[in-house]
Amino acid sequence: MSVRTVAMLTAGGIAPCLSSAVGGLIERYTDRAPEVRLIGYLDGYAGLLAGRSVEVTDEVRATAGRLHAFGGSPLGNSRVKLTNAEDLVRRGLVAKGDDPLRVAAEQLLEDGVDVLHTIGGDDTNTTAADLARHLVEAGHDLRVIGLPKTIDNDIIPIRQSLGAWTAAEQGALFARNIIGEHSSNPRMLIIHEVMGRHSGWLTAETARRYRDQLLGREFVPGIGNDPRRWDVHAVYVPEVPVDLDAEGERLRAVMDEIGCVNVFLAEGAGVDDIVASLEAAGERVPRDAFGHVALDEVNPGAYFAETFAERLGAEKAKVWKSGYFARSAAPNAEDLELIARCTDLAVETALAGGSGVIGQDVGRDDELRAIELDRIAGGGAFDPTVEWFADLRRAIGQS
Repeated sequence: MSVRTVAMLTAGGIAPCLSSAVGGLIERYTDRAPEVRLIGYLDGYAGLLAGRSVEVTDEVRATAGRLHAFGGSPLGNSRVKLTNAEDLVRRGLVAKGDDPLRVAAEQLLEDGVDVLHTIGGDDTNTTAADLARHLVEAGHDLRVIGLPKTIDNDIIPIRQSLGAWTAAEQGALFARNIIGEHSSNPRMLIIHEVMGRHSGWLTAETARRYRDQLLGREFVPGIGNDPRRWDVHAVYVPEVPVDLDAEGERLRAVMDEIGCVNVFLAEGAGVDDIVASLEAAGERVPRDAFGHVALDEVNPGAYFAETFAERLGAEKAKVWKSGYFARSAAPNAEDLELIARCTDLAVETALAGGSGVIGQDVGRDDELRAIELDRIAGGGAFDPTVEWFADLRRAIGQS
């Protein structure tokens, strides 16, 4: 099948790769197959359902390289699950009785789309797989080629998702400023909450990058500018249970000695305990369209701040969330290189008649390839036994 029209969409939460990935796809198609028509659906699957798209003009093609310097997405995002008809009816995206997969498929057919590039996380790409299956069952040949976006770096079986390195770097920059708040009050408890349902890797990598920067700074301990007050004293990830009593005792000693405690907390850490507590009390646990617990409403940071403040004898406890700061950044050099490799392969895969999600396949020695859509899943756990994280925990006295 020849490729005549290619569509792109970005979906889910934003990450430091969306704008660059769109730009990279436009550049590569313009270089390899300039005759191919390119369109972008606005606001992710919501725009696809409504038939809202933008044409990639010659002017856009000529200046697409500028997109690498921006965060966010030029096309806009939304959180839409095409198999959750009830949610889509409630939001006014489809009419009652409509099959959202059929509505989306008919729009793709009306627009003459041969290849759909989805740039998003596991929900985006598993939704794309649902759509592709629906089209095949209806007798239509549409290639879906995804690019893996998530700051959590939790897409199975992909080694490194686009934007995650940048998010960790930006989270470390954010921490460098907010940890200065340790001097704002005696016995200060600072919790740096790192965004993400499965943000074990991101939280650990953010803490590692922050400490690497810290070790390169010079201090004046004699007047209170003590490196211990700027250090990380605990890192909590979903993959490692937190012994509140033991950690409370350990951190109480830190607070007594230097007058502050700095914690890096994954947003998803402790959620199971919080949910169990809410359900035991007969309270409703808020969930999103994908069935995930709504972390903003459950608020793990506040839970940990309240729990530890009492144990540590903190005079003041404050939670800072780096997620929106980190995820909206433009990609760094590491991510730009990975984005370029992935967008190049995405276009080559499309032109060769393939499909899948482009990524480093951990099941094939990290080979960069088009991974089968039915192998894509979310919630990939961080391995807390990796040497660098074990070294980090030992260095801060957290065993």
